[in-house]
Amino acid sequence: MYLFDTDVMSRVVKATPPKTLIERLSRIPRVLQFTTSINAAEVYYGACRTGRRDELIRAFEESVLSRLTVLPFDLESARVFGRLKASLEKRGLPRSEPDLRIAAIALQHGLTIVTGNVRHFSDIPGLAVENWLE
Repeated sequence: MYLFDTDVMSRVVKATPPKTLIERLSRIPRVLQFTTSINAAEVYYGACRTGRRDELIRAFEESVLSRLTVLPFDLESARVFGRLKASLEKRGLPRSEPDLRIAAIALQHGLTIVTGNVRHFSDIPGLAVENWLE
């Protein structure tokens, strides 16, 4: 089961998305594809910063969100987040708040994060990360 990070989702709606990414996504059943409300918020924010806001939002909702289960940051995610953030800080490995929330949701649900930003999620105990953008 896979959790798609913002950079992967944004590549899908590009004018020419990476062929290997699209082929790989097409081989994975929809029930195994997830993202988070945090990732969706990042995509909406990015779209709203452009002159093509409505076009990008429509493409994102039709081509990406309609094919993924969007997981919320809920109470159990908050518990995982708190333990994770404290543990990483003790080890001198701080991370950005959004990335830690995404990681907490992935850990909570036993998902592999698919991202081109592997370093954002490195050194997080128990978290599986794959880069499909290489």
